Amino acid sequence: MAGTRAGDRPQAAGVRRGGPLIVTEDVELLDDLLRLCAAAGAEPEVCPSPPEGGDGDGDGWERAPMVLVGDDAAQRCRGAVRRRGVMIVGRGQDVPEIWRRAVEIGAEYVLRLPESESWLVDQLANAAEGVGRPALTVGVIGGRGGAGASTLACALAVTAAGAGRRTTLIDGDPLGGGIDVLLGGERAEGKRWPDFAHSRGRVGGGALEESLPELHGLRVLSWGRDDWVAIPPQAMRAVLAAARRLGGVVVVDLPRRFDESVAEALAQLDLGLLVVPGELRAVAAAKRIASMAGAALDDLRVVSRGPYAAGLDAPWVAQALELPLAGELPLDNGLSTAQDGGAPPGGSARGPMARFCTAFWEQALAEERSAGSARGGAS
Repeated sequence: MAGTRAGDRPQAAGVRRGGPLIVTEDVELLDDLLRLCAAAGAEPEVCPSPPEGGDGDGDGWERAPMVLVGDDAAQRCRGAVRRRGVMIVGRGQDVPEIWRRAVEIGAEYVLRLPESESWLVDQLANAAEGVGRPALTVGVIGGRGGAGASTLACALAVTAAGAGRRTTLIDGDPLGGGIDVLLGGERAEGKRWPDFAHSRGRVGGGALEESLPELHGLRVLSWGRDDWVAIPPQAMRAVLAAARRLGGVVVVDLPRRFDESVAEALAQLDLGLLVVPGELRAVAAAKRIASMAGAALDDLRVVSRGPYAAGLDAPWVAQALELPLAGELPLDNGLSTAQDGGAPPGGSARGPMARFCTAFWEQALAEERSAGSARGGAS
C-alpha cells in the first residue's frame, strides 16, 4: 500500500454515496486531488476549512464518505467531530509535525503524492461506488468441444436476472462466436471486449454496467464481429473486478484453452462448473481440463449431461473426474425451437434448463450466505 497507516482502514458502505470532502487551500494539491477524483469517478465537495457545526445533511464533514485534509489545513481541522475515513494528504516530504496533527484530528492515514496516487484512486472509487458484498462469480467450462457450456452460462445468467438478481454475463472465449448471439443481441448497442483491451488500472463498476448491452434483464460483455483482439491479463483482471464490485451474480463463459488471461478469470471465480457429456472420450478430455482449471480454482464441480453411453451415469462421471457433482443437466428438446423463436436459453421458467439453473442458484447462494455467516462469526 502506498499510504502510511495512522489507524484502521475506513470501511466503505454497501450503497452508492456522495463524493469525498476535500479540505485545503493549497492550489497545486487541490488540482492533484481533483484529478484523482475524476479518475475514480468521484465528485468531491471542496472547502478551505471543515464545515462548521450542525448536523444532518448540511454537515459535509460528517456526511462525506471520505475526507481528504491537505497538510496545510490539518491544524484548522482541530476540534472537528471525530469520524472514520479522514486522511491527511500532502505533496512534500513527511515531517514529524504532520503525525501529531494526524493524531489530533483522528486521521487514519497520512498520504504523500505522487507515491500514494494509485492507492488513493482505489479508495476514492470504493467510496463513490459503495463496496458491499462482491458478486457470486461462477465460471462455466466445457469438458469437450460442443459440451453446451455457453448455453448453460447463458441460462444461468438469464434465470438469475429473471429472479431479480443483478447479473453480468461475461464471454471469456474469443473464439466462441460471441455469447450475445445466443441471446439474440448481436446487434445491441454497447461496448464489447475490444473496447476494454487496453484497460490497465481500475475500471469503474457503474461505468462498466452502463456501457454494456442490456439483454433479457442482464448486462453482457461479448466479443465484437470484427477481427480477433487479444485481451491482456491486466484488462481481464480490471473488468472482472469491476463486475464483481457491482454485487449480485457474475457468470463467465470460459474457453477450453488456458493462458494468462484465463488464469486471471479463474482466480476471481467463487466456483466453476465443468460441463461433461456422458461419453468416455468426453470424460477423458474433461480430465485434462479439470487438471488445468483445478490448479487455479479451489471449487470446481461437474455438471453431467446425457444421453449416456452404456454403463455411465452422472455419479460415475463425477467419480471418474474426482470432482463433486453439481447436478445433471436435463435434456431440453425444445431449446433449439425456443431459440429460433427468439427465446434465450433458460428463458422459459418451466423448461428443464431453467429449473436446473434455478435449483443451482438456490443452493449456491445458500452456501454463500452460510460461508459469510461463518466468517462473520469467526471475526
